[in-house]
Amino acid sequence: MSKNDMMRTSALAIIPLGGLEQIGMNITAFEYEDSIIIVDCGLAFPEDDMLGIDLVIPDVTYLKDNIKKVKGFIITHGHEDHIGSLPYVLKDINVPIYATRLTMGIIENKLKEHDLLDSTRRKVVTFGQSINLGQFRIEFIKTNHSIVDAAALAIYSPAGIVVHTGDFKVDYTPVFGDSIDLQRFAEIGKKGVLALMCDSTNAEREGFTPSEKTVGRNLDALFEDHDNTRIIIATFASNVDRVQQIINSAHKFGRKVVIEGRSMVNIIETARNLKCLDVPENTLIDLDRLKDYPDEKTVIITTGSQGESMAALSRMAGGNHKKIRIGANDTVIFSSHPIPGNEKAVTNVINELLIKGADVIFQDVHVSGHACQEEIKLIYSLVKPKYAIPVHGEFKHLKAQAKLAMQLGIPKENIFILRSGDVLEIDEHKAEVTGSVHAGDILVDGLGVGDVGNVVLRDRQRLSEDGIIIVTIGINKPERVILCGPEIVSRGFVYVKESDELMDEAREIVLEAMEDCLDRGVKDIVKMRNAIRDSLGGYVWKKTQRRPMIMPIIMEV
Repeated sequence: MSKNDMMRTSALAIIPLGGLEQIGMNITAFEYEDSIIIVDCGLAFPEDDMLGIDLVIPDVTYLKDNIKKVKGFIITHGHEDHIGSLPYVLKDINVPIYATRLTMGIIENKLKEHDLLDSTRRKVVTFGQSINLGQFRIEFIKTNHSIVDAAALAIYSPAGIVVHTGDFKVDYTPVFGDSIDLQRFAEIGKKGVLALMCDSTNAEREGFTPSEKTVGRNLDALFEDHDNTRIIIATFASNVDRVQQIINSAHKFGRKVVIEGRSMVNIIETARNLKCLDVPENTLIDLDRLKDYPDEKTVIITTGSQGESMAALSRMAGGNHKKIRIGANDTVIFSSHPIPGNEKAVTNVINELLIKGADVIFQDVHVSGHACQEEIKLIYSLVKPKYAIPVHGEFKHLKAQAKLAMQLGIPKENIFILRSGDVLEIDEHKAEVTGSVHAGDILVDGLGVGDVGNVVLRDRQRLSEDGIIIVTIGINKPERVILCGPEIVSRGFVYVKESDELMDEAREIVLEAMEDCLDRGVKDIVKMRNAIRDSLGGYVWKKTQRRPMIMPIIMEV
């Protein structure tokens, strides 16, 4: 898209750079004339076919190309799918971060790990406060979610007001702090809202999302029913309200609490320091002191509710934890639902726990942090937007919200289901997708950011499916003779010692291919390698119906 297209002064450009094909990697740019603000900067976790990949972060080439316009990051809350890419993106887009206190506390932990704390400008924003960035004014509005200090945003621009809900639910009885500020949504709605960008995660679910406090009542009942066993509860590290309720129940029933899992320890320490978590005196104990108390007087709060292989609960289930052994006197409670795609991993952990004799409970101990249909309708009714832009979800979730918007009277032509990279230009008179910018996934593997692409992933796929054959051969090119080899080594293909005949024939095939090349005066090493690859690949497929990766190594002597 040309620069002239982006400079239409009467329109606001909304440019999602991630988060609209999946639940994760949320990042959206808002551009008006010479100003760009970025809402959220999250990561996604790898798909099953992304072998060896640790994280997926958004491609921010468009922001790098327009760095002089970028004014800052506005963060709605402290979940990984909204903050996880900051340490990677900040290295290229070093602009200030604006967030509420707990959100900023969690971000600062990340920045410390990446040695970016001193070089990153940060400002903690309170609810009701506005910040001015270039052509924009952004107001933070109190909402409820499964983490404390979640915010919605009212984004004021010369083209009009856009309300972005962030991740939210309507909880009239939250565990910590106040309920969602519905009054402010209504007041902004009366000003006239150009567009609403609303959380779509639960848009397919009817009714209301239950209050977080309902989990507390269920926990009390479970503590009462299992008063003669040790209790181990797995939940999300970032669900501070859930941890608060577990601690409340433990204190009520006279149990000591151990926090296990590095991410859990970090977030709880941050929440306590910011007074977002109230822990009664002498309730928390170190893991090393667990042995000093009888099982029925202890509770372990742990990570690993999603079956993550390296998380604390998985190590306990597999018998690999250094200090905690699971047995018949344990009750393990899963206080979360499996994220789509994690069901098998969670089931494996449950089975291992059951085999070790533990009692496992995974029902009625979780509520969602996202709004269901009636809460979404409520926000639409209060805000009364001209345009609807469903966000945060897979296509089916965005489509479900679009149907709700139509039921509430928003014309179909005023509802936009965008894809990452789309440029939606919008003002009071019209809205249209005018083009697209570069967007996509950057793969993170260990310390490597972006050095693993489709070609490497394809190679890893082949290696995982059919293995590799390495062929080594030495030649004297001027005299056109083979001096040594071919030697053949395979990994993940066949067990060589039991496949003598196959390997002997494979050597003959390679030898014939090389002799043919030398006889024809072929001097190009690449052509020789291709000849070996083609002839050996054809033979292996004919004999085994497999296509291993074939790597010829030709040494010139």
